[in-house]
Amino acid sequence: MEKFKEKIKTCLQNEPAFCTAACPFGLDIRDFIPKLQRRAFNAAYRTYLNAVGFPGIVVQICHQPCKDVCPRRFKDQAVDMRLLEKSAIDYARNLNPNSYNLPPKNKRIAVIGAGISGLGCALRLASKKYDVTVFEKSDRIGGHLWDLLPPELFLAEIERQFMYEEYTLLLNTEVKSLDELDFHAVYVATGKGGDDFGLKRDQSGAFASTRPGVFLGGELCGRNIIEAIADGLNVTRAIERYIKTGGMNQPLEQRGTKIKLKPDFITPVEQVLPDEGEPFTQDHAVNEAKRCLLCACDACIRHCDLMRYYGKFPKRIGEEVEITVHPGTLDGDGTVATRLISTCNQCGLCKEVCPQGIDTGDLLLQSHRAMRQKGAMPWAFHDFWLRDMEFTNSYRAALCRLPGGYTESRYVFFPGCQLGASDPRYVIESYRLLKTHYPDTAMMLGCCGAPAEWAGEGPIHNEVIERLRRDWVSLGKPIAVFACSTCYEMFGKYLPEVRGVFLYNLVSELGITPAGAAYGETVSVFDPCTSRNEPKLHQVVRDIAGRAGFSLQRLPYEGKYARCCSWGGQVSAANPSFAREVVKVRIAQNDHPYIAYCANCRDIFASAGKKCYHILDVVLGINDAERKPPTLTERRYNRAQLKRRLLKEYWNEKSEEEQMENKVKLYISPELRQKLSDEMLLETDIEKVVEHCEASGRKVVDKGTNSYTGHLMIGNMTYWAEYRKKDDGFELLNAYGHRMKIEED
Repeated sequence: MEKFKEKIKTCLQNEPAFCTAACPFGLDIRDFIPKLQRRAFNAAYRTYLNAVGFPGIVVQICHQPCKDVCPRRFKDQAVDMRLLEKSAIDYARNLNPNSYNLPPKNKRIAVIGAGISGLGCALRLASKKYDVTVFEKSDRIGGHLWDLLPPELFLAEIERQFMYEEYTLLLNTEVKSLDELDFHAVYVATGKGGDDFGLKRDQSGAFASTRPGVFLGGELCGRNIIEAIADGLNVTRAIERYIKTGGMNQPLEQRGTKIKLKPDFITPVEQVLPDEGEPFTQDHAVNEAKRCLLCACDACIRHCDLMRYYGKFPKRIGEEVEITVHPGTLDGDGTVATRLISTCNQCGLCKEVCPQGIDTGDLLLQSHRAMRQKGAMPWAFHDFWLRDMEFTNSYRAALCRLPGGYTESRYVFFPGCQLGASDPRYVIESYRLLKTHYPDTAMMLGCCGAPAEWAGEGPIHNEVIERLRRDWVSLGKPIAVFACSTCYEMFGKYLPEVRGVFLYNLVSELGITPAGAAYGETVSVFDPCTSRNEPKLHQVVRDIAGRAGFSLQRLPYEGKYARCCSWGGQVSAANPSFAREVVKVRIAQNDHPYIAYCANCRDIFASAGKKCYHILDVVLGINDAERKPPTLTERRYNRAQLKRRLLKEYWNEKSEEEQMENKVKLYISPELRQKLSDEMLLETDIEKVVEHCEASGRKVVDKGTNSYTGHLMIGNMTYWAEYRKKDDGFELLNAYGHRMKIEED
């Protein structure tokens, strides 16, 4: 937590956009552009007016430094800000400035030079009701503008902007010495080659000279015409600071921005231009404005599912986590961010895309552990998955064996808990393939402990890691062959002594020809988020797909920018709507089938209706892309079946089918079976409810439907079942679970 607090200080969230930083006026592009996008031309004009002072002049002569820094120039063309600014003027309902009813201020300020810089200073100060006098040695205002624009244009604009302001203009009045002036402050804007009265700039403050109360700016100081206008507008802050405090130390303006933007994520959009000889219409302006990227250091918001879903930057998340873990309440119980903490997929993308390397995911993981340690995290967020891990690592599904005749192994196949749960053949056939080339390959079935880490359950996680270490040592410390990148990542993090290799890398190195060659489809490879730092694996999977005859189309996010399928962190219990939204976004990346090499990715997408192969379908010729994934109950059954089949085939051990734990037979429709799975209710638990109700007689009879309803608390959850008798068992009509405990006599 403390490390994050220090790191978050480097966050660039509030850095200006590239164009804003390059603009002498600092036009807030994130305010201006959205107004154009929604056709609020009058509001956009007000933003522009407030920034530049004389919009009708600036739009004509601006040299557009914004175009030189627009990131779109790397992909197509820079956004044409001049056309957009002109559109704001052309289509605004009212071009007149605002009139402010403020009391007059009793401070007199002199402006020497009625060029556009001096007039900009006079305009801003007059609008704040200072007593302003402008001295001009010639017989006209505008200075350098006479060489750049038709006088009827700029004179009309100057008149418009001063229409509500009072100031004194003294033409044909040359100031030869500052000593002859009796004013509280003076701005010298005599233009290029003008009189500086022997003064120099004092770098201790913005626009400050070496004489107290006198400020220098504009073309006199080597600025171009646009920068000169900006100086006139901006010097007013330094003048007011001096009048109020007597200090000439107004902070120097810091130009530039620290934000970074990767061109890889910019989608080319053709520049909007009017037909030759035609004006720039409102539609043109709106469409060109929509090309703007609104550049900000918001990569975390744009690319991280959690931050985009909640609309919160790392700093805000850190604040909410802090008051949740360390609340200021008497009972010490904070709940502000418990769900947010449990919504993180732990994919690591936030750190990858952050130019400062801020790891919000790690903060949420550490805070999850802290909340679990003090018993403040809702158990329901992870209870199912912890019980699922317990089943996987129990005698029912776990296995650690050397092949017959060997006392140690070069390799051990660790497929993880989900590959065999998806389809036992993935593991059985992969093991057969490994043993063909490496006969001494051992087998380890179990879970890597990820559910316990994601749940913040330190002690449980440590137990899993120690068991894995003991099993590995008992096999002779072999090289672990992984089919799951999450397992590979967990071993690398907690069992670094175990050398690991991916199954797919071995398949490639052995030159194995995919069994399902010559598919001929166009597909996209979906990289699991835990493979982010494995470029060799990314390429190997693509090579295998290519050898199988697939044509590959890239996804917007892949490789080191891979995004989670929604499984990571097992957030579906804590935030189901978030998980559904993530899946929806993932499968909509294109219309082609996917190839995944994570069983969870494959099954989640297939459940949502997306055609998706597992890479082992391609290598081993097992399933097509439309295979329906198993339910959660079937996944447990598959793990147990996997162990039995392996023992029988490779160790000649006939494993007796376990006796049914429950004594009732349930008939469940396919629709209800899927509903139970979606709500994380195991059929075996519902069977226990019916068995309990029948044995105890604790049930409610509905004579109208001839059905029964009853409940049973299993662990922390209370389960309910509605059922009726059918043949030699019972037909399940409905079931659900909740966290309430029912007190019984």
